[in-house]
Amino acid sequence: MTDATASTAPARPAKKSGRPSALKLLFNNTLATGGLIILAVIIVIALAAPLLPLQPPNVTDPSVRLSPPLTEGHLLGTDSLGRDLLSRLIWGTRVSLAVGVSATLIAAFFGSLIGLVAGYAGGRTDNILMRGIDMVMAFPYILLALAIVAVLGPGLLNALYAIAIVNIPFFARNIRGMTLGLSRREFVDAARLSGKSHFAILFGEVLPNVLPVIIITMSTTIGWMILETAGLSFLGLGAQPPQADLGSMLGDGRKVLFTDAYVSMVPGLMIFALVMSINLLGDGIRDVLDPRLKSGALARPGARTAVKRESVPDRGQRPETVLDIQAMRTEFHVGGSIYRAVGGVDLHMRQGECVGLVGESGSGKSVTAMSLMGLVPTPPGRIAGGAAWLDNEDLFAASDERIRQLRGGDVSHVFQDPLSTLHPLFTVGDQLIEAIQSHQPLSKQKAREKAADLLESVRIPNAAERLKAFPHELSGGMRQRISIAMALANDAKVIIADEPTTALDVTVQAQILELMNGLRKERNTAILFITHDFGVVSAICDRVAVMYAGRIVETGTTEEILERPAHPYTAKLIECVPVLGEPDRRLDAIEGRPPVVNNLPEGCAFADRCPFVQDDCRSGDIAMTELGEERGVRCLHPLNRENADG
Repeated sequence: MTDATASTAPARPAKKSGRPSALKLLFNNTLATGGLIILAVIIVIALAAPLLPLQPPNVTDPSVRLSPPLTEGHLLGTDSLGRDLLSRLIWGTRVSLAVGVSATLIAAFFGSLIGLVAGYAGGRTDNILMRGIDMVMAFPYILLALAIVAVLGPGLLNALYAIAIVNIPFFARNIRGMTLGLSRREFVDAARLSGKSHFAILFGEVLPNVLPVIIITMSTTIGWMILETAGLSFLGLGAQPPQADLGSMLGDGRKVLFTDAYVSMVPGLMIFALVMSINLLGDGIRDVLDPRLKSGALARPGARTAVKRESVPDRGQRPETVLDIQAMRTEFHVGGSIYRAVGGVDLHMRQGECVGLVGESGSGKSVTAMSLMGLVPTPPGRIAGGAAWLDNEDLFAASDERIRQLRGGDVSHVFQDPLSTLHPLFTVGDQLIEAIQSHQPLSKQKAREKAADLLESVRIPNAAERLKAFPHELSGGMRQRISIAMALANDAKVIIADEPTTALDVTVQAQILELMNGLRKERNTAILFITHDFGVVSAICDRVAVMYAGRIVETGTTEEILERPAHPYTAKLIECVPVLGEPDRRLDAIEGRPPVVNNLPEGCAFADRCPFVQDDCRSGDIAMTELGEERGVRCLHPLNRENADG
């Protein structure tokens, strides 16, 4: 079938995103949902106070003073002046809510403004504003609120101002810290270079990034505001008679606490319900604004990927392999969708062998590697089937403690960006020593000596002094060598190198590849080398596994794959690599995009992009066809079939 014919294939309807909505994330949190329901009921009743058939809250009736709850005409009883407690409770809650929300808005506005200006301007402006905030924070906030009310005079409005003022520093400090980091980011520099004013940058670029923090701080502060206002009213400095709020009602009940405890219990329980529901809802709002949860995980990731297997595949006869993966499936449950990132991978490695796992971004290479040691976050990810054996040990059946022992011990990782992998606040020596002592009973001095030997083995000069360096003091190549040394610290049987040279320049990349190739031969260590570059594969790998849409589509020796690719996808990947000495060689890009793994097509996943697609490619499951010993292809019409079979 020609390209034109392939391009006319009917397009599948786009599938809506399965990411959960903000409400679904909130309702998934049972405590937050309970808090929302309680708070909503309280707010609705408080707002409806003028419409409800309530007695006037301030009318006294000495004839029914201190009537107990469930008295006719007084559902919650009366206070010492004969005022209806239910009416005062609802109107008082209305007042307390209004004061708490108003004080929070005032504190959030001025505190956030101070924090934004101080963090963005820096220098003298930052020093002046923050020293003023420090002076306010030097006093206990409740004592400062009392002092402010004493100066302004008792009254609900003055109590509101006092509570707002003493909470401004909490907003200012939080927002200033966030702004300080954001104002040094590249997108702010780009906005400056585009000619934007400071005002536009501050409120157009920085503010949207700190707004979630402001909202979270507000949601967790309203409850404290209500408590602080109630405290001032309890002391007689807030709401003044005959006006009711929850604090003044609590103060009135104090006089008859031992004889008629219900008078103080009624407002006390309301304060508890109100503040608790606000705090629970605030926690839920914080989770909704968490980008990890917004991406689909309805809870925070655990320490190990969840494993759910209905049956364990038969391993077969492969006694010589150090790592054997069979039919492994890893899924991500995002909302109502299931993303099959790894759809049944079979792969094996021998001791001292380097196997390249090649494919475009999003093909499932990194998820495959991270699944082995349970590093895929759960939720939303989980291992849904298959097995992986390290020597004769089933990794998916091992205990959490055993997996912890294997991580960094028998199986080590070298990730793409060492600057984000290494801890910025500890020297590389401390981190190497920690990696060694986590698996070996060595003293710190012995561990330090071994760390220095490791640095020398990865060709780092002056190793003893380099141990004292922090990651930011080293070049990218040096940092990657440190990561390789850390992977070798405990004589790992398998090293998983996840695109370790992508972020490096060509010269350093060649040095790292040569180093890893030499070390794995010296130590007889197996390496799973993840990359999208066949040029890198040709320099270090013995065998190659090509991955597409979560499945291995071709395997074979490096020489066989490069000289006689059998799968059209493999051939297209090789055509993307420039060849030295052939300046006129055309570099062809692969048309189209990989399929979304929550909506994989029937038949071959590469069919929509394949120039050789035929009708039978679009139906059924495409099995791996054996083309020889350790040579296979997942294609009904492979390229170079005659040469491969021969």
